[in-house]
Amino acid sequence: MLPRKIRQFMRRRCCTLLGVGPMSRNCVDAAIELSNLHDLPLFLVASRRQIDAEEFGGGYVNGWATGEFARYVRARDKKGLIVLARDHGGPWQSEREVAGRYTLRQAMESAKRSYKADIEAGFEFLHIDPSADIRGEPDIDEALARAFELYEHCWAAAKRKKKELFFEIGAEKQTGDIGALDEVRYMLAKMRTFCRKNRFRFPSFVVVQTGTKVAEMKNIGTVGTPYRIAHELPAEIQLPKLVDICNRNNIFLKQHNTDYLDDDTLCFYPKLGIHSANVAPEFGTRETLALLGLFDRFGLEGLKERFLGLALESGKWDKWMLPGTAAGDREKAVIAGHYVFSDPRFSEIKTELERKLKGKIPGVDEYLKEEIKKSLMRYLKNFRLLRLEHL
Repeated sequence: MLPRKIRQFMRRRCCTLLGVGPMSRNCVDAAIELSNLHDLPLFLVASRRQIDAEEFGGGYVNGWATGEFARYVRARDKKGLIVLARDHGGPWQSEREVAGRYTLRQAMESAKRSYKADIEAGFEFLHIDPSADIRGEPDIDEALARAFELYEHCWAAAKRKKKELFFEIGAEKQTGDIGALDEVRYMLAKMRTFCRKNRFRFPSFVVVQTGTKVAEMKNIGTVGTPYRIAHELPAEIQLPKLVDICNRNNIFLKQHNTDYLDDDTLCFYPKLGIHSANVAPEFGTRETLALLGLFDRFGLEGLKERFLGLALESGKWDKWMLPGTAAGDREKAVIAGHYVFSDPRFSEIKTELERKLKGKIPGVDEYLKEEIKKSLMRYLKNFRLLRLEHL
């Protein structure tokens, strides 16, 4: 089951839906503008690190708390085509919970309060992700038990607020391999039993391993690999099997970590029947590279070095690096660039940049937004989300 605007759109097109990570205010604006220009629904899929409840200090994206973010989007989405979605909600999905070494009960209560803020703000989709655990990866039954508790909490909260709510379920970490078919069947069977017993709406999406994983500025998963992987069936055999399992269970397959895949791979998604895919870090690095291009184009070496130093100093690149990486400081800074866009020190750099470029370009934000749109358009075209005249 999907919201009416999504159902109507998908009836008209054989497409793959796109979830856009709100990496910055410019990224959010670019998604809204393209959605309204081309009359197509786009999901804004916010992780708790990006956007979170006010009581948890909001997120790194524009300093927005959940309510502020929702109001910003609604005010600009004139056609009501943007779908607000929580990405990776659940215990230990907040840096605060990890740093504070929360117990399971503390992390679950924190996740519930975050979901409550989502529901009050009008988020339509909640991703229930119980896969994180600072003590070690939980087995499938323990993960499902946590998912059921969160699902029940969110359903009750939505009912109290008279809000229509849809769910995405996923209980495994991204490994870059393709998910085991039996585990997917098992998870969906358990979820169906739980929903029937409690008379809850069955989830709209299930997140499964489809052979994607982002590291540094590339996709290191198996799905785009041109050669065979030992002890693993090729993607062109496995993926249709996963899609078939989802279709038989009346649930849509959601792929995460779709960033940086080439056009030849992406254009097959609608044909394979992959229903939806999320992209996030690629839009952040695209904006950062566009910013660096401005510094280089106008010979602003001093401003560039200040920005690169700030991004590198943040350390936000660390979790994206491959073991034994050969990446240099510049690449690390590009990976971390979008994390510092809300830093007051970056605001000073940007103000100076705008002053120096006044009259030379329409505006720094306008320029960056148009560059992000180019990256977004790659997915809109390959996923067959555009009308023929816009291809």
